[in-house]
Amino acid sequence: MSTYAVTNPATGRVEASYDTATDAQVAQAVAQADAAFRTWSKSAIQDRVDLLNRVADLYAERREQLAAIITREMGKPIFQSGIEIDIVVSIYRYYAANGPKFLEDEELEVAAGGRAVIRKEAVGALLGIMPWNFPYYQVARFAAPNLMNGNTIVLKHAPQCPESALAMEQIFLDAGAPQGAYVNIFATNEQVADVIADARIQGVSLTGSERAGSAVAEIAGRNLKKVVLELGGSDPFLVLEDADVPAAAKQGLFGRFGNTGQACNAAKRFIVDESVYSEFAANFADAVAGIIVGDPTDPNTFMGPLSSIAARDGLAAQVQDAIDKGATVLAGGAKIESTGAYYAPTILADVTPDMRAYSEELFGPVAVLYKVSGDDAAVQLANSSDYGLGASVQTQDPARAQAIAARLETGMVSINEPSGTAAELPFGGVKRSGVGRELGKFGMAEFVNHKLVKFPG
Repeated sequence: MSTYAVTNPATGRVEASYDTATDAQVAQAVAQADAAFRTWSKSAIQDRVDLLNRVADLYAERREQLAAIITREMGKPIFQSGIEIDIVVSIYRYYAANGPKFLEDEELEVAAGGRAVIRKEAVGALLGIMPWNFPYYQVARFAAPNLMNGNTIVLKHAPQCPESALAMEQIFLDAGAPQGAYVNIFATNEQVADVIADARIQGVSLTGSERAGSAVAEIAGRNLKKVVLELGGSDPFLVLEDADVPAAAKQGLFGRFGNTGQACNAAKRFIVDESVYSEFAANFADAVAGIIVGDPTDPNTFMGPLSSIAARDGLAAQVQDAIDKGATVLAGGAKIESTGAYYAPTILADVTPDMRAYSEELFGPVAVLYKVSGDDAAVQLANSSDYGLGASVQTQDPARAQAIAARLETGMVSINEPSGTAAELPFGGVKRSGVGRELGKFGMAEFVNHKLVKFPG
C-alpha cells in the first residue's frame, strides 16, 4: 500500500498515488549516490557552478508548473507558491556565485612557526529528510550548498509531496547532474532508518517535527553520523511600548498567517507591552478580518487550507482546549465548513500555562496574544519556551532593539520585520529547535571535512 499520495487539501480528493520504494530500490539509490561521490567530489569547481546555474534556470523556466504542483499537494496559495520558486532560484544562484570562495583554503596563524591551512573537502553521500510545508525551498537549502561542496544527495521527501519530489529529481537530470548525484527515494520510515545506518551515508539533514528529529538523531548518534536538525518553533513577536503599532500589526499578519501559518519560524506568540496592548490587539484583529481565505489556485487568495484534514483537526483540538479552559477568542476560533482542510484565521488571548496553546507549537493560522509589563517581562516570557528558533522585536529605538536581541534565547532575531529567509542569511535555532545552520556560508560548512594541512617552518 502506498503512503506517497497527492491528497488535495482544498478538496479532500486523492489525485495521485505512488508506490513506496522496494528495499532493492533504496539500496540502489544509496549505491548510486556513493558511486557518484567518487567522481563528483573530484569535479572542477566550475562544473559545480555550471550545474547549480542550470538548475536555477530550469526552476525559473518551470515556475508556473512547479508552483501549481505544490498548491495541489499541500494547499499553498498559488501566489505564494510562485514566491517559493523565486527564493529557490536565488539559493541556487547564490551558491553558484559564492560557493567557490567558501571552498577556498583558509590560512591559519601558527605560533611555533611554519604554515598551516584548512582545506574544505566533501565528506560523501548525504541523506536529506524534508517536510511538506515548503517543498522546494527546504530541499534547495540542503542540496545547493552540499552539491557545491562535492557531496551527493539521497532525498527522502514528505509523503504528501511525491510530485514535487519527482519534479526536482527531473530538474537535476535535465540539468546534466551525474547519475546518482541527486537521487529521490519514496522510502518508508523503516527504510530510512537503514539508510541512516548505512556506512556509505556520511550525514543526515532533517527539517521536521521535534519527534522526527529525536528519532533521526538517535539512529545517527548510534552510527556516529553528523546531523543538521531544523525542528519546531514557537517564535515570539515582541511589541514594545515605543513600537509603531499599526506597522507592527501589519508585519504580524504576514509573519503569522503566510503559508497558512505553517512555518517553523512563523511568529506564533505575540508578546505586547500593556501600554500598547489594546491598540495592537485592535489593529491586529482588523488586519486578520481582512484576510482572504479561499481557493488556493486563485491569485487573490492569501490563505488556503491547511495541509490536510488531520492537520486542521489537530490544530482545532489545541484551540478548543484553550477555549474550554478560559481563553478569549478575538478572531476566528473554528473550522471553516467545507470539504477541504480550512480553518479560520484565529487570535487567542488570555492563554495560561495549563493550556496546550501555551507550550505547544501551533502549526497553523492561530496567533496567541500576551500582555506584559516592561522589557524584562517580555524577554522572560519569550525565553520561557522550550523552542529557540527565531524572534521579532518591534521598537523604534535601535539600541534598545540590540539589547533585547542579545537577551533572547534564539538562533535568529529580526528587528522591525517578521522572521524571514534569504540565501545569504544563516537559518537555524537553539534549544529544542534543532542544531546546525543552513544557508549562507554556514550552510556550506556543515558537511565538509575541515582538513588541517601543516607545513614546517
